[in-house]
Amino acid sequence: MTESKGKFLGTYFDRDAVLKTARIVAILAWVVAAIYVFDVVLSLGIWFLQYMRHLIGPMGFTDIAQNLLFILERPLHGALYFAAMQAVSKGLLIMLDMEDNTRRAARK
Repeated sequence: MTESKGKFLGTYFDRDAVLKTARIVAILAWVVAAIYVFDVVLSLGIWFLQYMRHLIGPMGFTDIAQNLLFILERPLHGALYFAAMQAVSKGLLIMLDMEDNTRRAARK
């Protein structure tokens, strides 16, 4: 192994770029979560106001359940996007640690 200024030249990635990418993905995950929370609050507020102002007629239980299902379905997608983006962010950091530990073990 030849090292130049503490950096192994055989790596296929830039450590700083991986750390920056993991940080950006984690921040974007929280932005996506905030957007979906805002979306569900706004949707429920609009639906409630329309019902109170009699813009939509009296509804039965199944109509209310179906409308709520349509409104609450979107945040479920947001939660899945959030979880996937957090997993990618943490996965990048885990792989970076594995690579560091493998190099450390190979030097001994």
